[in-house]
Amino acid sequence: MTKVSENSALLPKNKDRSSDVIVRPAVSADLPAIGRLGALLVRMHHDFDPERFIAASPRTESGYASFIGTQLDNPDVIVLVADSGGEVQGYTYAAVEGYDYMSLRGPAGILHDIVVDPAHHNRGIGRALLDATLTALGERHVARVVLSTATQNEAAQHLFTRSGFRPTMIKMTREVRGAGTQSSPTAGGPP
Repeated sequence: MTKVSENSALLPKNKDRSSDVIVRPAVSADLPAIGRLGALLVRMHHDFDPERFIAASPRTESGYASFIGTQLDNPDVIVLVADSGGEVQGYTYAAVEGYDYMSLRGPAGILHDIVVDPAHHNRGIGRALLDATLTALGERHVARVVLSTATQNEAAQHLFTRSGFRPTMIKMTREVRGAGTQSSPTAGGPP
């Protein structure tokens, strides 16, 4: 498991916070909350573009939690949570990866997920998670961090831009009419 630093990131109190939020490495007890937030991420993206993004199923939460659980002890993976009094209010999932010729990039930190429970938006939690994740990746001597964000997710893009990220690629999707779709039995999909 990744250690952020000896002093986990702590958000300062302000008038709209009822308690402090600590960003810390995830532990197995956090997996149900991470699964819930992961399913929220899946639903949000599917709502953005149902043809492009998979739909959540009744098993998405447990499947997401199970997958992240397999990553907790991986030395190349960082999973952090924003914790307030034992309540997980958000998480990040990032990894240190080598060369990726399909993405035309060298070794990098890849920020796969950053999610904050909507009930806790606009409190600085996303920024604290992002900053702590960047710190943890920096401690691993990562020279750059790459992420993808949905075109419609302007709030996330604003956070990333304010944090020094710049657009470098545009992913585009087109359906092939007459071919199988996500809902077809031959297309497969998550359990």
